[in-house]
Amino acid sequence: MSGHVFHPGHSELHGITVVVETADQVTYVGRYHEETTEGLLLHDVAEHREAPGGPSRSDFVRQTVKFGVRSVHRHLVIPAGTLRRLTRLVEWQEPAAG
Repeated sequence: MSGHVFHPGHSELHGITVVVETADQVTYVGRYHEETTEGLLLHDVAEHREAPGGPSRSDFVRQTVKFGVRSVHRHLVIPAGTLRRLTRLVEWQEPAAG
């Protein structure tokens, strides 16, 4: 049901697995907890950094959808101001080139 918040007082995204793309080209996938003035708090977070010969961001997200989140951070705060795009994992699509 749209708009339903499982934990009253929390964001609609609370507990939802999200993809976070940052200004420094790092992509995270984890469970959204909250956003504060310090940043965005995620739990059980996978991390992807582009590297020569490594998987692309798209490959990383597709593999995560298929096989689940391979957590490397139990808890992670993504600093305020570095967030470029926040998307529910089930709704993520590669941005159009432009």
